[in-house]
Amino acid sequence: MERRTISRRNFLNLAVGTTAGATLAACGTSGPSGGGGGTGAGAATYWFLTGQPQQGIREDTVKRFNQANANSKITFTEFQNDAYKTKIKTAIGAGQGPTIIWGWGGGGLKSYVEAGQVEDLTSWFAQNSAVKSRLFPSAFGAATVNGKIYAMPAEQVQPIVMFYNKTVLDKVGIQPPQSWGDIMAAVPKINAKGIAPFSLGGQSRWTNMMWLEFLLDRIGGPEVFQAVFEGQKNAWSQPAVMDMLTKTQDLVKANGFIKGFSSITADSNADQALLVTGKAAMMLHGTWTYGTMKQTGGDLVTGGHLGYMNFPPVEGGKGDPSDTVGNPGQYLSISSKATDAQKETAKKFFSTAVLDSAEVKQWIDTGGVPIVSGTESQLASSKDADFLKFVYGVSSKAKVFAQSWDQAMSPTAAEALLDNIAKLFQLSITPQQWIDNMNQVIGQ
Repeated sequence: MERRTISRRNFLNLAVGTTAGATLAACGTSGPSGGGGGTGAGAATYWFLTGQPQQGIREDTVKRFNQANANSKITFTEFQNDAYKTKIKTAIGAGQGPTIIWGWGGGGLKSYVEAGQVEDLTSWFAQNSAVKSRLFPSAFGAATVNGKIYAMPAEQVQPIVMFYNKTVLDKVGIQPPQSWGDIMAAVPKINAKGIAPFSLGGQSRWTNMMWLEFLLDRIGGPEVFQAVFEGQKNAWSQPAVMDMLTKTQDLVKANGFIKGFSSITADSNADQALLVTGKAAMMLHGTWTYGTMKQTGGDLVTGGHLGYMNFPPVEGGKGDPSDTVGNPGQYLSISSKATDAQKETAKKFFSTAVLDSAEVKQWIDTGGVPIVSGTESQLASSKDADFLKFVYGVSSKAKVFAQSWDQAMSPTAAEALLDNIAKLFQLSITPQQWIDNMNQVIGQ
């Protein structure tokens, strides 16, 4: 499954009061496949991922556009997640990519920009302020490289939140943690009941990363990671990083996570199952897991036993507790190799079809929070109104909505990051070794 992605310079601007989101672009079972289409001068192409319900929503948006634009239609081609990642990179590098490029923004977008492969949309957004103003402002952080916008934010928002099983916490006799101190104090009490404090699909590695992302933000604020994005030498050597790593290992050593977490996978939803069945009290995870837990979790969700909250503050930390991390958006870019007519079709698609009223309704109907401001009344009518309003609130109030570190970095640095995070959680390296290892790949 795919989830998550930050432009270096704009990390601090990823949220300025609201934020955009990304869908958990589920791994599809078919592809590539195509649909729609046209052969006129303005006929454009569009590649995106399979996986329902997102796939169907994307298809419908293209079909509505084509019905309204007989002379400038869009042909779409769909790919499974892993196949898409390989195909899109190769095609763009060969100058044979689609007119409209679906992606995750951040580091991947930056590489396209540096190679001159995508259009600068800054002036277009300035001329079409109505398009920009209706979207969450923070969505544009991961669409921006060196102060210029190179992608249209799209789809929905999905922050990482702390879920908890109310029944389990009641059984233990504790309240949801309101600080890092509360978390550490709760661990022995929960363990004493034969229950794991936190579920964790550690084999997937990126699930471990969520803990570091939040801890570093809460301890040092977003400026600490900003230095890493800017490629500053030894940026990981800041005191807040050592504090983050030490606290993480303190939690591991205190048996804060389910036994055997390093062999549990997130893609199989095994971590969610532990929370659902009451074998774990809490879980730090993306809001995309809500739907799965609702479908497979008995009465945990339907019975009102699932709680959720933003990550709590760390005592003495400089970070704003309103900050969040996760998926601030999916992103649509325009190939610089496309013809002028194709580029105009793509821009018309952005301004008239992407996140139009019909698409917004579809995202909400499937349990999502689209990145469009002012949808509170529509969310309130959903069967999952309480949860969706919570997601909207966390996202819209976040002063910084950061995308996942591994999507922000280059593939080389991201792999080193995930590898070292896994070793950190397994207690096979020290915090100082982690820092030394990560400093070596800054800028790679």
